[in-house]
Amino acid sequence: MGRLLLLVGLVLVLTHQNGTAYKLVCYFTNWAHSRPGPASILPHDLDPFLCTHLIFAFASMDDNRMVAQSLRDEQILYREFNKLKERNRQLKTLLSIGGWNFGTSRFTMMLSSFNNRETFITSVISLLRKHNFDGLDLFFLYPGLRGSPSHDRWTFLFLVEELLFAFQREAQLIKRPRLLLSAAVSGAPHIIQTSYDVRLLGKLLDFINVLSYDLHGSWEKFTGHNSPLFSLPDDPKSSAYAMNYWRKLGAPSEKLIMGFPTYGRTFHLLKASSNGLQAKAIGPASPGKYTKQAGFLAYYEVCSFIQKAKRHWIDYQYVPYAYKGKEWVGYDDTTSFSYKAMFVKREHFGGAMVWTLDMDDVRGTFCGDGPFPLVYILNDLLVQAESTSTSLPPFWFSSAANSSRTHFERVSGMEAVTTDVKILPPGGEAMATEMHRTLENMITTPRGGMVSPEKHTVAPGEKTEFPGVKPMESGQTTVTSDFNGDPGETTMTPKGQATVPKRHHSPLWSLDLA
Repeated sequence: MGRLLLLVGLVLVLTHQNGTAYKLVCYFTNWAHSRPGPASILPHDLDPFLCTHLIFAFASMDDNRMVAQSLRDEQILYREFNKLKERNRQLKTLLSIGGWNFGTSRFTMMLSSFNNRETFITSVISLLRKHNFDGLDLFFLYPGLRGSPSHDRWTFLFLVEELLFAFQREAQLIKRPRLLLSAAVSGAPHIIQTSYDVRLLGKLLDFINVLSYDLHGSWEKFTGHNSPLFSLPDDPKSSAYAMNYWRKLGAPSEKLIMGFPTYGRTFHLLKASSNGLQAKAIGPASPGKYTKQAGFLAYYEVCSFIQKAKRHWIDYQYVPYAYKGKEWVGYDDTTSFSYKAMFVKREHFGGAMVWTLDMDDVRGTFCGDGPFPLVYILNDLLVQAESTSTSLPPFWFSSAANSSRTHFERVSGMEAVTTDVKILPPGGEAMATEMHRTLENMITTPRGGMVSPEKHTVAPGEKTEFPGVKPMESGQTTVTSDFNGDPGETTMTPKGQATVPKRHHSPLWSLDLA
């Protein structure tokens, strides 16, 4: 028996390392259909082979019972959403309850007594089974904050424990697979400390969706990226930092799913001439044509914005930003998603979570890069079973390649920083050296194609002009930052952008893509 368990454990580890066991968890919003014209998205517009888990956001609550938010949801959208599983039998669907606009008061009332929680749990099982969902996602923002009393941290934990027990019992009674249980959680340390018992939640939940975005936005007085991969020396907020914080507090790595935003956060600059990272800002930029929310652009709106904007790459955070006049946006693109997916694999986290599918370029109408350009990258790198040597983008660069002390000035006139080369994680040297060689012979092209062996070197501030690629300004910089998001451990010296791998076409798109 001992040998069998050891063998099973080894198989699971190897499967995860080879990329076939990563989750790609994608949210779809029930207001996506209400956007104008080409931005209006319904469940039948989704590719059922793209994500491993689809989450419908959001359900509501009435008198401590989970209910559909509208008759349209219950009579049309739920059915359409779960019908996707007829085309992909491996797909799992969950129904999410909560969200930012939902607030906390109804959660607090439901959590306040065992009877209320029991009423809620009974309604959850009934609603999920009635509409053929595979699980529940709790989107409580946040226990113990925003009007929620401090003891909600513990009553929320009681609810999770009671839900899991009820799901297990129900599955045994009806002889069906147990309903899944996940939660969306904050990536901010002060919220994590207040709202969650990380170790116990890590034991109870099937997976944990870390909201590693909205780290900066127009509520601040200086520009900052919505979802940088790594931290700045004076700003710890980053996706890597959030993920590592959850792991350090005891959550299992394989249950932690890193959040990937398919949108950007915008700022209105104080001065058009001061337009870099941490430039002074005075609120949000104009609303997008389709999302109509100040300070916010869906990815397909970003694609339109950057056509006439100046674009920059933040080498030490692995994300882009762009500005046009006094409007500034920090966003993610296929390159930054590639780097982030590589981080997920390198650190052996459980996968990626996308907020949201409907803010990607669903039909390929806006960005000219085919349907779902952002999420396809994640599918390629995390879901498709490819070998590390051929599928992963250049990422961890060899310290041997730049072993001297490097001096640079950060954008927006901030003070210069000097850094020392330190050590990479175990095995990082060899992997990074090979990736660095690969990077020097490849450039990014639209739709995932690769061009080689032509070499392009970009000096600080110089514009790159590649065939089929709009110019992007990029500097060569060095910053001290470890792979867990904490400043001061390992030096990275990026030289350019990742090469995006070619897509693997599911049957749905095989006629649409070259």
